[in-house]
Amino acid sequence: MANFRFIDLFAGIGGLRIGFDGIGGHCVFTSEWDKYARKTYQANFRDNHELAGDIREFADDLDSIPEHDVLLAGFPCQPFSIAGVSKKNSLGRAHGFLDETQGTLFFDTARIIKHHQPTAFLLENVKNLERHDKGRTFETIMKVLEQELGYHVQTRVIGSQHWVPQKRERIFIVGFKNPTSFELNQLKLPDASPRLRSILDRQEDVDPKYTLTPRLWEYLQGYKAKHEAKGNGFGFGLCGPDDVSRTLSARYHKDGSEILIEQDGQRPRRLTPEECARLMGFDYEKRNWVRSPEVSDTQAYRQFGNAVVVPVVEFIADAMKPHVISALAQDQIQGRAA
Repeated sequence: MANFRFIDLFAGIGGLRIGFDGIGGHCVFTSEWDKYARKTYQANFRDNHELAGDIREFADDLDSIPEHDVLLAGFPCQPFSIAGVSKKNSLGRAHGFLDETQGTLFFDTARIIKHHQPTAFLLENVKNLERHDKGRTFETIMKVLEQELGYHVQTRVIGSQHWVPQKRERIFIVGFKNPTSFELNQLKLPDASPRLRSILDRQEDVDPKYTLTPRLWEYLQGYKAKHEAKGNGFGFGLCGPDDVSRTLSARYHKDGSEILIEQDGQRPRRLTPEECARLMGFDYEKRNWVRSPEVSDTQAYRQFGNAVVVPVVEFIADAMKPHVISALAQDQIQGRAA
């Protein structure tokens, strides 16, 4: 028997869902627009429901979304990320809430919260969300959640290096409909500091196709030297087994420059998609990740680069669980009394 029902919006490949499946939740609705992410999601979750596509198709019929106790949403981060803002500026395109295709999706999430009044929600985004547009974007989000929707909201930026060998900071936004004793900023993070050797395959077991070509390796070295001469920090990230990597991005498929693995007697190589699954915590301890045969290396890299680090979500979900269960029990008591 499930302890509570939840929905998974902008689901990607299911990173948020894993954490809440693990604490006894039952997913009753999933929305993800990318067809390749949907294939990966379907390969790993044998659902009782069809996967929904673009959430905007449901925005005018909110009753078509099932009743739920917890809402999960990793709403698109590109409008708010440093890389995303830079790219849109260079193209003369709007970003943040002015980005009609992605930035406004937060408001669709808010409409769902307002209509269904879940007991709790967990939202996730890039760290830069706090600083975007000189803080005005984040101020708007918090105003909507707290003042307009009336939720008790807490936020915290958490780095993934306590669980996996990757420096990846994300902001998590937790809201409860009623006051609780939950304190996101008081949660003690693990003392562990894993290194890349924990996720890397043996060099001899890695397909040579992941080794950089001579031309690409020459280009990356030249690119780094050019920017170093200008005093910039741009360049590749060369890692050994005792290192912690930079942030894996959705552009990793292009050249792998942010995380290159040293090889004895050879040019560096990219991580394999299977190593990325471990780096992001999808393939972790006793948890196995299934890759759809319809998903290419390029699509797999994009999916992991856009995903959450699963053990971080599990950490937050474990802390939220008793407060969610207690709140639901209190709602039932009040419902019977009414």
